[in-house]
Amino acid sequence: MNRINAPRGTRDIVYPEITAWQILEERIREFYSRFLYREIRTPMFEHSELFQRGIGDATEVVQKEMYTFEDKAGRSLTLRPENTASVVRAAIEGGLFDAVFPLRFFYIGPMFRYDKPQKGRFRQFHQFGVEVFREENPELDAEVVYAAYAFLEELGLKEISLEVNSVGCEECRPAYLKVLQQEARAHQQELCLDCRRKIDTNPLRIFDCKQPGCRAAAATFSTITPHLCRGCADHFAGVRAGLDTYAVPYTVNERMVRGLDYYTRTAFEITSDRLGAQNAILGGGRYNRLVRDLGGPDIAGIGFAAGMERLLLHLEIAPGKDPQICFLACQSADSRADAMKLARQLWRAGYPAYLDYSAANLKKQFRRSDRMNAAFTLVLGTEESASGEVSIKDMVRQEQVRIPQQELLQWLDQRKS
Repeated sequence: MNRINAPRGTRDIVYPEITAWQILEERIREFYSRFLYREIRTPMFEHSELFQRGIGDATEVVQKEMYTFEDKAGRSLTLRPENTASVVRAAIEGGLFDAVFPLRFFYIGPMFRYDKPQKGRFRQFHQFGVEVFREENPELDAEVVYAAYAFLEELGLKEISLEVNSVGCEECRPAYLKVLQQEARAHQQELCLDCRRKIDTNPLRIFDCKQPGCRAAAATFSTITPHLCRGCADHFAGVRAGLDTYAVPYTVNERMVRGLDYYTRTAFEITSDRLGAQNAILGGGRYNRLVRDLGGPDIAGIGFAAGMERLLLHLEIAPGKDPQICFLACQSADSRADAMKLARQLWRAGYPAYLDYSAANLKKQFRRSDRMNAAFTLVLGTEESASGEVSIKDMVRQEQVRIPQQELLQWLDQRKS
């Protein structure tokens, strides 16, 4: 019978690699608790309309990358390709905008996009991100960006760069898009087929194409900066002033855009030179219409998402050190009951312990203890059971002692690393 492999673009995360993931997740939780963020967990699939309305029908994500299916009742569902729309839906449905203060959330979890698998990029991938609602001050934008940059610095990432831009709003962006469409049509022979299609549907995305011809043409296109309304221009000036106050190094990239339609005003990305063309580690921005467009109150939001696979490629976190494992070896089936009682004491006291039920000879059990990297091997044989003692072999120091069973926990407490 043929072997069944994991689907392309997915992977298993197992020990010892999983310990690096656990370390990263705990550092996210610890860091963002300083800024009063609360964790939120949303379903891994939603009604497809949520992403069509939230992300935008003209985006690459909706048109090409979503995993959409019908359930048994004929409803269209989609595995979440991103989590901002889901967080907004959860906040509206759960009445969180009235019940929670401050409205600051972070999430950790898998997302799904039908994309070309490559280094640090999978079809099932993992993101952590933050969402902040109701606060519209540009200084808040600066704080969100500062926290993202500071978190990466605390993780030890080097060679990272922050780029910021304003992508305008519903008042000033339409006029700019008309200018951009005219310029793109004049250069459409230089554009790839995909970017030619984007001229009418989403011309801003041409700036994000990696094809040489498209990049060369886009470099000649007008930027949005001269077209910003007074409100957007003032807001962006406030963001830059806030970043200066927080001492965050940044570059204004007037051609930097985001791939989702809901972004307004502030947009930002943090990149690294260590990942080649797909160099983005973290990106996000402000979305002042999304809550309203999804049926909620007319309040603003800002957030970002970071790819955890890419972060781990940079971090190279060493697997965590295993706790001091106690391996219980029984010399015979007769001593197994005593070993089980001793194991129960260890577990209840918080010590990781493994009981070998095989009653194999001691030589084999010591080999298993070695494979498990156990700190101590506890031997219970006929003599130990009769005397109420236990023989302990320190697997690191290669020393052996024999003590009363009731003194075992005290003996281990004295040897905690």
